[in-house]
Amino acid sequence: MSSLDEVTMSVDEFEAIRLADFEGLYQEQAAERMEISRPTFGRIVESARRKVADALVNSKALRIEGGEVKMLGQRLFQCNDCRHTWSVPCGTGRPAGCPQCSSANVCRAAQERGSGRGGGRKVRHGCCRRARTGEGLSRIEEGNES
Repeated sequence: MSSLDEVTMSVDEFEAIRLADFEGLYQEQAAERMEISRPTFGRIVESARRKVADALVNSKALRIEGGEVKMLGQRLFQCNDCRHTWSVPCGTGRPAGCPQCSSANVCRAAQERGSGRGGGRKVRHGCCRRARTGEGLSRIEEGNES
């Protein structure tokens, strides 16, 4: 990687790409989440997409910079076959399978079920069925530089 040219993306550009392209939000919704105007969001995401395209097309490394970043929230999952337990960041979606045995038979770990801190989610039946409200997804927040 050290021998590659780099494209530098700001934390705001990364968050715009995450909201628009990874989470699939409309620009208006994504702008609300970032607490900026829709036209500003449009400019940020356009710049971010250009930088990602440059990195892919021209085989460049992609560096993300721009302040102190804090990832909020982790979710704990357990494999019902091999009992392996692991965590994933909130907002990244449900794991497709166990990282240890590749089984698709995974659910939220027992210590997270029924704890009352579900962030708007409620257990319906069983360990794996949850009603999604669209709330409770993680955000990347840029820290104040002092």
